[in-house]
Amino acid sequence: APLVDAARASDESTPRFRVRAATGAILARSLVVATGGLSWPRLGTSDVGHALARRFGLAVTPIRPGLVPLQWSAADRARFGALAGIAVPARVALGKARFVEAVLFTHGGLSGPAILQISNHWTPGATISVDWLPDVDARALLDDAKASGEVRSARRLFAERLPKRLVDALLDGLAASERPLAQVARRDLDALAARVAAFPFAPAGDAGWDKAEVTLGGVDTHALSSRTLEAKAVPGLHFVGEVVDVTGWLGGFNFQWAWASAHAAGEAV
Repeated sequence: APLVDAARASDESTPRFRVRAATGAILARSLVVATGGLSWPRLGTSDVGHALARRFGLAVTPIRPGLVPLQWSAADRARFGALAGIAVPARVALGKARFVEAVLFTHGGLSGPAILQISNHWTPGATISVDWLPDVDARALLDDAKASGEVRSARRLFAERLPKRLVDALLDGLAASERPLAQVARRDLDALAARVAAFPFAPAGDAGWDKAEVTLGGVDTHALSSRTLEAKAVPGLHFVGEVVDVTGWLGGFNFQWAWASAHAAGEAV
């Protein structure tokens, strides 16, 4: 049986909703749904808010984990899994989305602020581009070194700016990376620069609800008043916070949305 029924109020003084609780039925003129999303299931999260929205005929956009670490493919795990614990600033890009923040290597994949941010834009099958030297033009660095007759190798040059273990993993299999840069052909410089400045990361998946900080998707905002968060088709029914299809960046934006939307609904009821 449903937890909430429309009480079919006949006038403005009678309740619109009947909520079944362990202590009995609760009648209410207004109902504010602030049940959150599916992240952190250990805290007892559930999809009750989304189920209520659907029961009353509101659209719910697709639900998936957000601000979540991304997992290695089997091949990348074999290549980079041993780098767990290394953290470096990087630029990650997918389509028009770009973030320059720290990236953290884990046993399972990549995490850190930049990866959590880009995860909100990632869909299965998409490839993320990572620039491990966001403040340096890697190709220009190599060109200048070659032009100056540099006797150091690309591995050594990059290792002055990045952890050596990371450089070794990125340049694995490129024989040109071990030769003096003055002797490296320009076509090989392209490949060396690409390994560092345009590393392709094709995640096998995300780390799931246990690691997700937020829920992407939720009650469609088109179904709600932007001023009161009241369902346009169901007077007195409001949805606030993470149960709604609104997701912010890291840095407190999701908390701010929860507080602001709750205030707006609270003022309305």
